[in-house]
Amino acid sequence: MLAENIEETLRVQLQASFIEVEDESALHAGHAGAQGGGGHFVVTIVSEQFVGLPLIKQHRLVYAALAEKMGGAIHALSLKTFTPDQWQQS
Repeated sequence: MLAENIEETLRVQLQASFIEVEDESALHAGHAGAQGGGGHFVVTIVSEQFVGLPLIKQHRLVYAALAEKMGGAIHALSLKTFTPDQWQQS
């Protein structure tokens, strides 16, 4: 359910044309701070809002959109951000 919530939040806030949220929580069960293994996600996102921004600023946009969940429901987040042109070329 959290993965769907992450997807919806990013789709709305960043007008994403493509989002994939992978829940890798089961791979991290038992390590310190993992809240019983929960909250580890890999997000691939394509947004026009990333055009002209360096990678760090693209990631900051995503973190800002998910700020309420970071450090709580989301323990770890791996990002793959693309502009629409970059996505077409990949």
